[in-house]
Amino acid sequence: MIPTIPNTAAQYGFTIEGLGTHSSRTMMLAELRLLLAACPPTTGQAAYRAAIEEDNVLLKRTQSTRTKSFRHLRELYGLDPNMRIFAALRALWPSLEEAQPMLAMLCALARDPSLRATAPAVLPLSPGSPVTSHRLAVAAAEAYPGLSKETTLSKIGRNAGSSWTQSGHVVGRTNKTRVPAPCHPTSVAYALLLGHLCGARGKGLFHTFWTQVLDQPVPVLEELATVASRQGWLEYRHTGAVTEITFNLLLPGTDEEPTL
Repeated sequence: MIPTIPNTAAQYGFTIEGLGTHSSRTMMLAELRLLLAACPPTTGQAAYRAAIEEDNVLLKRTQSTRTKSFRHLRELYGLDPNMRIFAALRALWPSLEEAQPMLAMLCALARDPSLRATAPAVLPLSPGSPVTSHRLAVAAAEAYPGLSKETTLSKIGRNAGSSWTQSGHVVGRTNKTRVPAPCHPTSVAYALLLGHLCGARGKGLFHTFWTQVLDQPVPVLEELATVASRQGWLEYRHTGAVTEITFNLLLPGTDEEPTL
């Protein structure tokens, strides 16, 4: 099922309505890596734009391609240090290269409704199940019943298939199949944060759409959350029936109450 994102989450950078970037591009993991490697964590949106359009850190051949690349990356990730979900992504990004594909996927799902619409066609599948662009296009058509353009739906199917491959949920070029995606403590911290920003609390944070994306059972997620807590990405305390999870590092200056 496609997750319902509360309207209050829009203030943190979630995109609730619209078609989304996957009608024209994938989640652009390679470009995001180049951009964040070239820019310091304090970079603002205007400086990200200059890095892409003027300094050509993405190594694009034409000015129009650079301009489009900035627009799509901004749509997918925000590129704004004042946006909660991007600021958290940026903080977690350098910690482990292997976690970056999952971090990017989680952020892209939060920002792109069309990619989010394809999640029910991927996440519930057992390992080894085929994942076709047609299957993803059908999922998009169900989410957008008013969209009659077959070419647009086909593009979403192809682009989403590529993105789910980039994130590690799918393998293969022509014949794609479902596999368990790699999961790391930083990915768990980010998924729990996204759930928190959508209103989940306490134990409920381990049972959201965002943790479903991680492809791990709850006991494993709890173990990885413990590791993430030791690394300082969140504060996780579990005693009996009481679970407290706070995000003082990833949500600075919010004066959070304990989440029980």
